[in-house]
Amino acid sequence: MLFTDYGASPAFVTGFRTLATGLLFLALILVRSRHKLKQLLAAPRDMGWFALFGLGLFGSQFFFAFSVAATNAGTACVLQMLNSVFVLAFVCAATCKAPTLREGAGLALALAATVLIATQGSFSSLAISPAGLGWGLANALAVAVYIVVPRQVGLFQRYGSLFSVGIAMLLAALPANGAMAVQAAADPSVFGCVAAFDGRAWLVLVAGVTLLGTFAAFALYLTGIAKAGSVAGSLLGAAEPVSASAIAALWLGTAFTGWDWGGLALMLAMLACMTV
Repeated sequence: MLFTDYGASPAFVTGFRTLATGLLFLALILVRSRHKLKQLLAAPRDMGWFALFGLGLFGSQFFFAFSVAATNAGTACVLQMLNSVFVLAFVCAATCKAPTLREGAGLALALAATVLIATQGSFSSLAISPAGLGWGLANALAVAVYIVVPRQVGLFQRYGSLFSVGIAMLLAALPANGAMAVQAAADPSVFGCVAAFDGRAWLVLVAGVTLLGTFAAFALYLTGIAKAGSVAGSLLGAAEPVSASAIAALWLGTAFTGWDWGGLALMLAMLACMTV
């Protein structure tokens, strides 16, 4: 809605949401977990892992915003679900174990879903822009990074999920706002959208995108990852493309073809295959 109705820049939305969310997490940390800051400052290696975690959070939000702008919310979320494939590949490599038959079937379903959405059944050409597909794949990889890194290196165990997410989000705000500044220097219209914002736009950006869609979503999702594990946690995110497609169709009037819904069905079949 912000992109279509108000001409908002993906770089502006990403910079705003990461900075505002990072500051909210910082306030929470200062109230509840100030002692852990001293623990982190005394562990430079952990700071490096947090930087990688934050880079994954930045990439997921930055690439996702451009993926939505180049396609639509539902398609971007379905492409994002390919993160389960990247997570599975990493876990198999780290444990030196080949995927099981069920996991192999899930991988085939995920790839088939992506092909259906990207080609709309015409396998000789792309039905979505190469940029949209590229942003979607980059987003999926970034999501896999922020899912795997904190659990794999024990950040959640040593610092807790909320503290870990908060520090990583603060670090993510640095490249996000750096990218916004670079783009604004080349194209002043990045900030020009703000003049067109009315109360409805600010409500959506602050309450919808920042508080609900970033602060609450990342805190809840990564707490779930900490409890359920990387693979299971990433698969539990299956509700996102379903809800995003439904809301985009009902609220924003986004048109989805039979191929889109077919791809979504295959992606859900992949998740069922790998979890049941």
